Formats: sequence, C-alpha cells, structure tokens
Amino acid sequence: MLDRGLTGYGAYAESPSFSVRVRRRMSDFLSSVNLEYVNLGYRYLTRREFYLLVATILVAMSGHDVPKRSSWTYGVTGGVALVVLSFVVVLLHLELAPSSTYLIDFACYRPPKDLQIGRAEFVELVKESGNYDVAAIEFLKRVVENSGIGDESYIPRSLFRPAEKVNLSAQRPRAAPLCPFEAADGVCRSSLRSAKATLLRESRAEAALVMFGAVDDLIASTGIRPRDIKVLVVNCGVLNTTPSLSAMLINRYKLRQDVHSFNLGGMGCAGGVAAHRDRVRDVVPGNDLDMLLPNCFFRMGAAAVLLSSRRLDRWRSKYELKQVVRTHYGADDRSFKSVRMKEDSEGRQGLSVGRDLLDVGGEALRANINALVPPMSERISFKCLLPKQESVSEENRGSDGNCKYAADLERAFDHVCVLAAGKRVLDEVQRELGLSEEYMEASRRTLERFGNTSSSSVWYELAYLEAQGRVARGDRVLQLSFGSGFKCGSVVWRALRGLGNPRRSPWFKD
Repeated sequence: MLDRGLTGYGAYAESPSFSVRVRRRMSDFLSSVNLEYVNLGYRYLTRREFYLLVATILVAMSGHDVPKRSSWTYGVTGGVALVVLSFVVVLLHLELAPSSTYLIDFACYRPPKDLQIGRAEFVELVKESGNYDVAAIEFLKRVVENSGIGDESYIPRSLFRPAEKVNLSAQRPRAAPLCPFEAADGVCRSSLRSAKATLLRESRAEAALVMFGAVDDLIASTGIRPRDIKVLVVNCGVLNTTPSLSAMLINRYKLRQDVHSFNLGGMGCAGGVAAHRDRVRDVVPGNDLDMLLPNCFFRMGAAAVLLSSRRLDRWRSKYELKQVVRTHYGADDRSFKSVRMKEDSEGRQGLSVGRDLLDVGGEALRANINALVPPMSERISFKCLLPKQESVSEENRGSDGNCKYAADLERAFDHVCVLAAGKRVLDEVQRELGLSEEYMEASRRTLERFGNTSSSSVWYELAYLEAQGRVARGDRVLQLSFGSGFKCGSVVWRALRGLGNPRRSPWFKD
C-alpha cells in the first residue's frame, strides 16, 4: 500500500490518496479446473472404445505410406497392421458380444443328524403338542404317509411346542385384570407377544444355521474370498426380519461396503436364480385343513449359488446360463389366492393352500413351457400323450379326442429338475409333460430324502444328478419351479464339463 499525498483536483480535492498493489499468487488448480470434466476424461481414457479408436487410426496411418516404401518395409508394416487389425477385431468381439452368465459352483446344506425326523415321530410330536384336535391329527397322518417324504428329512423339534394361549378368566374376577393386554376372549396378548418373540428368535437362529452352513460349504469348495462378492441376493419365502437376512450374511462374512444386496420375500418356491437362496418353515398350530398341508411337506434346507459374468471365470465354471423364463399369473384372482399367508380362526398366522392349486399350477406350467419352446425350437418336437384319466378336459385332448400334444422335453433336455413340492404334484407334472421315470428320479429322490425345501429343492436335485455322475459335458439341464403368486419359472443350463464325483455333496454319507 502506497501513500500518494493529497489530491489536488476534483470533488475529492485536499483528500488523502492511497493505492494498493496486489501480488498474484500461484493459481489454485482445484478452483481453476472443473473436476467434473477431469473425471469424465479419465473415464473415457479407461474405456475400451477409446483404445479401439486409437488402434484403428494407427492402422489407417501405417497403411497410408505403404506404396512409397520398399518391399521389405511394406512386409513389416503389413504384418504389424494385420496384428493390430486382428487385435481390434478381437476387442470389438469381446465388447459387442453379449456376456454370458456362468455358474461357478453351488452348495446345498445338510442339517445335523439330530434334526432328522421320521414320519412316525412327526405324527407323535403332533399329538404331544396338544395344538390339534383328533380330526386334524388324522388328516396330518394320512397326508404325511402319502406325501412321498421318507424318514430322513430335517425339521426342528422346537416347532412342535404347545401354542402359547393363556386364559386368565378362570383365575380371577373380570374386574381385576392381571394382564394389561387381555382381550375379550380372555387371551393374554402379552403372552402371545412373548411367544412370537421366542419364535422370531428361533427362526433367525434356524436361518443362520442353514444359510451360514450353505455359504461355508460354497466358500470351501470354490476358494472365493467373501470381499470379492459384488452382488448378494437372498430369497426366503416367509421369514423377513430386521436387520434383513442379507444383512446377516454381510455381517457374518464381512462383505465389501459397496456390495449390491437384495433381500427377496414372498417369492415362495418360485424364487428365481439367485446368489443365495434359503427356506425356513414353521409348523403352524391349528385345525384349518388348508393350513395343515404345508406342515406336512416343508422341511429345512438351503442352497448357495455362485454366479459370475466374467469371461475369465468360464474355465472353472460348471454351467453356462442359456435361458430364463418366468410367467406370473398374479393378475388372476384365483391364482393370486391359491397360496397365501393368513390367520386362522384363532389368530394364528400360517400358509394357506387352496383347493384349486393343481389347476392353477397346471395353467402356469403350460404357459411357461410354451414360452420356453420357441428359443429351443430346433431341439423341441411335439408328441402325443394318451390321457390316463377319463376326467381330462376336452381342451387338453387332440383333434381326434384321444391324444394330448405336448412338447417333448426329453429330446430338448438331458435332465429335468422339477420342484419337489409333493408326490401328487410330481405325478401331475409328469403326466402333464409326459416325462419318464428316469427324468423324474432326481425330483422324487430329493422329496424322499429332504422333503420340500422350497426354492432350494431344484439345487438338491441337481446335486443328486452330479453325485450319480450323470451330468456330461454339453448336457442341457432344465430347472422348473413354481410358487405363490402364482408364478412358474424355468432355467436352462448347459454343462461346460463332466461333473462326476464332486468333492462335496449333501447326498454323500458321513
């Protein structure tokens, strides 16, 4: 700052005058450059298209002066140009060709032996629980004996505890309630809340048991590091907790902070292809027949599946995904209500199965197979099925009144894994699709050994085929599942190598 004395003219005469000099400092790079464009430029520089463009320009420039040079220079330049051009073609193919999805490996959890329950013990536990009347017990016994489930399936015995229902009306006058949450029917709601809290705690423990067991087996067989997992998908039909089941896995295995996690609920047995799938079932007390059926079929089970879209993972993968088809009949009220959660007459929540489930499932199955056929038209033919029952509707018969035409899936696929929902369901699917006993063997054996483990059933069936050494290189495997909504889903895999004698399998004895 400089003092220039007094000003001698103008409106500011006789006023002191000063001048200020400001020295320029070095420019601030962060304030002078828009970092948004720097980030955009960096992303362009790291993209394949940029190098493809540069390589194409170099090839064009190298070939421009070729006629003016000697033959030796022409040969070297032409060779370099050919190599660069081949490199460009390969990169273009990798960039433009659709990326495949590979199934590196999967693991199915087998619960400990102390959780095995035979059919006779199942009926005895039902009787001892005191939750069912005589008619309900007879119904359960009859269904279990004809369910197709053997004596080695798994279910926690704690699920058969007596239902919590405390009636205090006989212990005291109505004017002096001991329970602040007592309703007009004399039921202490605080006791019911305590029972629900206990059930939730045990359900989370069961979920942790089967989920962690399946994922531990998958990590042991593949050697993958949990922090390398970028996407996590968890499917459970009934249990939805806070924190979620996916959060339980993230916490257990310390997955990366930017992992994309998805927690699916209400998908039922038709859960789609997922990085992890799980099912936990509860035995619901009560005497409503439509809510007793799930108690007879559902068992403990889970499967963990490791997928990848990296081409470098092809060499160590088991299968390549070829097709996925999902059909959803939720717009139809009858289909929507065929399988749903509801409360019975005593306020107990459970899964209800409608009487028209098989009809609804048949419609969804036919629609799904029809959508599956066109892409496989070069492998699928149609055959005539002779109805085994006189009650077959006219629309399912052929023009001659005797034949029903269906896609010949046995020519299109080497193996078929149908959801092991129950013996009657498998019989109907076999009749509808015209499958032989050989094609239904994996489904029936899974139902007998593990019961209905919901969406993971098709993976126990695929594990059975591998354990039997039946999957050869190039084989096509169809996984077919269906569930509440009503939904039907099918997945087609192609085996990339022979899959005999796996190191781990739920079918191997200890």
